[in-house]
Amino acid sequence: MSVRGADIKVGSWQATWRDSARWMKASDVAIVLLAASLPWSTSLVSIFAVIWLVTLLPTAEWTDVRAALRHPACYLPILLVLLAVVGTVWATDIPWQARYGGINPAVKLIAIPILIRHFEKTGQALWVAAAFLISCTIVMLLSWVMFLDPRLAFGTESLGVPVKNYIVQGQEFTLCAFGALGAAVHIQSQRRLILTLGFVTLGLAFIANMIFVASSRTAFVCIPILFVVFALRYFSRRRLALLFLGATFFGLLAWYASPYLRLRTEVVVTEYQAYRDSNASTSAGMRLEFWRKSLNFFSEAPILGHGTGSTRALFERDAAGKSGVAAEVIGNPHNQTLNVAVQWGSIGVIVLYAMWFIHWRLFIGRKTLMSWLGMVAVTENILSSLFNSHLFDFAEGWMYVLTVGVAGGMLLRGSAGLKESGD
Repeated sequence: MSVRGADIKVGSWQATWRDSARWMKASDVAIVLLAASLPWSTSLVSIFAVIWLVTLLPTAEWTDVRAALRHPACYLPILLVLLAVVGTVWATDIPWQARYGGINPAVKLIAIPILIRHFEKTGQALWVAAAFLISCTIVMLLSWVMFLDPRLAFGTESLGVPVKNYIVQGQEFTLCAFGALGAAVHIQSQRRLILTLGFVTLGLAFIANMIFVASSRTAFVCIPILFVVFALRYFSRRRLALLFLGATFFGLLAWYASPYLRLRTEVVVTEYQAYRDSNASTSAGMRLEFWRKSLNFFSEAPILGHGTGSTRALFERDAAGKSGVAAEVIGNPHNQTLNVAVQWGSIGVIVLYAMWFIHWRLFIGRKTLMSWLGMVAVTENILSSLFNSHLFDFAEGWMYVLTVGVAGGMLLRGSAGLKESGD
């Protein structure tokens, strides 16, 4: 090979490496694939997340870092992760393996500012939303098929839950249901009747699946509150009364028509009574016990907490010599606030609530589809985190990270005077 030929190849490689548009498109594809795989696989999500980060390297600039860190929606998630890292220092009686394990659930929050900055520049958010919605729609259709013909419910422990578990499925379907209803409102303004009816039908199909087939009790708490937020956002005062009247009618109809809904609701009372009367290890009883103990742990170290990764060790210490639900040991108190408070005290809770507030405020001011999706994701995460640590859970946490990052980037892109192509 001649020297000139070698120079041409080197120059061609350098030109490819510096082709920002090509790498940005590759990053968009990686995020779309990540969103599509989220309802199905944790391994694929991790793989596509790594690929995405690799494709970002050729286009990384210090100006992006400075721009991201100027906005609290970007630096507050980073601050929470840094607190988890620094919190390993005062977890003095906890093995280092447990401390490192305590950092891991929070690490994905670093993706929020990176996503915000990326989609502030590219504006290709609609593809990500569509990929997640289509993927969840396939899961929903499989769920209905399993419900209608239980013989097809193979490879799963729960009827109507083809992959993962009913808690994750309920959170995914809730986000998709209200995302589809929001899309219907925005498309209706463009006088596209068939597409509008299609999104309304899709949203109601997700809700019907949760009512009749499979869902978590957490989703049943989120749905009525998100419906109120939806109504207040999109309907005039004169239409609100009719809307709420119709919702009440269909809610009562669903209650009497769905044995599954009644069972999931009524069992809470039964579980609580068994916990109260006989110290039984029921789902509701364990949550109450976890919360009670976590509040005691928090009161022992209210400012800085017990340190990163300390939760399981605290439960093990408290369970010694006890029986029944009091002997249960867990590393997750099933409440996001208590999860943070036990490890990082009041400082951690302040950072957590500040992040939620800033993200929610980011989406409340504008009437766009992306702002609605962001508001649904933040509201759902706050509500579900009353009963779980969904910000730190894998699937639910990535739902929050993706939606806030992608939608937040689109809103900042719009506020900078650029066209919001994802709306």
